[in-house]
Amino acid sequence: MAAAAGRVKLREAIDPLLLAVDIGSTASRGDVYDAAGRPVQGGREKVPHYFTTRDDGTSEIDPDQIVGEVQQIITALATDRRAGRIGGVALDTFASSLVGVSADRRARTPCFTYADSRCAAQVGELRWQLDDRVIQQRTGCRLHASYLTARLRWLRDTMPDSFRSVRHWMSLGEYIYLQILGVTAAGTSTAAWTGMLDRRTGQWDQELLNVCGVRDEQLSEVRDPDQPITEVAAAVRRRWPALAGAAWFPVVSDGFSSNMGAGAFDESAVAASVATSGAMRVLVHGIPEEIPSALWCYRVDGSRSLLGGAVNDVGRVVSWLQSTVRFLPEDDFNVILAAAPQASTPLVLPYFSGERSTGWAANARAVFTGVSAATTGAMLSRGAMEGVAISYARIAEQLQRWPVNRNGSWQAAG
Repeated sequence: MAAAAGRVKLREAIDPLLLAVDIGSTASRGDVYDAAGRPVQGGREKVPHYFTTRDDGTSEIDPDQIVGEVQQIITALATDRRAGRIGGVALDTFASSLVGVSADRRARTPCFTYADSRCAAQVGELRWQLDDRVIQQRTGCRLHASYLTARLRWLRDTMPDSFRSVRHWMSLGEYIYLQILGVTAAGTSTAAWTGMLDRRTGQWDQELLNVCGVRDEQLSEVRDPDQPITEVAAAVRRRWPALAGAAWFPVVSDGFSSNMGAGAFDESAVAASVATSGAMRVLVHGIPEEIPSALWCYRVDGSRSLLGGAVNDVGRVVSWLQSTVRFLPEDDFNVILAAAPQASTPLVLPYFSGERSTGWAANARAVFTGVSAATTGAMLSRGAMEGVAISYARIAEQLQRWPVNRNGSWQAAG
C-alpha cells in the first residue's frame, strides 16, 4: 500500500521522530514528523473546539478541556510501533493566552484568549500612565487588549478575589505541560507574546509587572527552544511508554512555528497566515534597534526576532458572514471574492474583536458604511473581505518601509 501523498512510511522515516501538537482557535491537532521534517504515515489527529464569545468582548475556553484534547492526541500518536523512535514532543498554541493557576496547580480562571477585549478600559488607563512608545521599544508590543498587562490589570480590578487566589499566571501551553508533565516553562516566543518580556534581555519587564500587580515568581521560567524539559513526572512514562526519554520542547507561539513551517526562516521571506486570525511576519536575525509603531517585534530566542503585524478577524469574518448574512441561491462565495471591484461595494472595517496592527484600537468594532436598500448579502461579503485584505495591505506597507541591511539589521528606509 502506497504512503499517503506527502507522507513517508514509518519504516522509511529517519529517526528521531517528533510528535507535534498545535492548539489553534478552532481545534487541537497533532502529527508525527521524521528528522527530515516529513510527516509520517499514520499520523494526524484533530479534535475540534471553539471559543466562548459574548457581546461584552468575552473570548475564552476551558483550559482543562484542552488538556484532555492534547492527552487524547498524544495517546493516538504515541503508539507502541513508534516506541524508541520518538525523540521529542513539541507544542504550540494560539498566542497571548492566560490562565490563573492556584497553589494546588489547578486552573482558577478560564483561559482568556488574544481576542478577549474586556480589558479595553485598562488599556486606556495604562496608555495614560505609561509611555506607550517606550514600552513598545522595550517589549516589542504596544499596550493593547491582546497583551497581558491590561488583562491582568482588568482581572485585578474586576475580580479581586480570584486575582488574589492565583499563585501562578501562565499561558495555555504552560498549563497543559504542568498538568501532563508536572513541570512547566515558557518558551521565549510564548513569553514575548504576553507583551511583558524585555526583548533585549529576555527577562520579564519589571515595570509592567508592577503596574498590573504581579510578582516575578508568579510567572514561569523563560526558555529558548534549544532548552527542552527532560525531567518529567514518572506518570508520563507509564502512560506513554513510547515517549520514554523524549525531550519536551518549551511551548512556542503558533506564529513562530507558522513561519518555520512555511520556510520563512530569515529576512528573505515574509510569511502571511490566514486562519481565524491572521498575520504577516518576517524572522530577522538579531534584536532590531528600533521598530515601527504600527508593528510588533517578538523575541523568539537569543539571536532572532519576529517582526510583523496581526489581524484579529480573518476566518472569523467569513464565519460571521456565513452564519449571519443572507445569500441568494446563485451566490458563490469564491466567485464573489474573485469578481472585479465595484463602486457600490460597502466600505467595511472588519473589527469584530478589536483591531491590532496597524491602528491598535483595542475596543474597535466592525463598521459597515455605504449600505443601501439595494445592498445584497454578496455585496456585504465582498466589502467585508476587502476590509480584511486592506488590513493585510497596511501591514505589508509597514514592512516595506523597514528593509533589511546586508548585515541583517532592520532599520527604517531612507
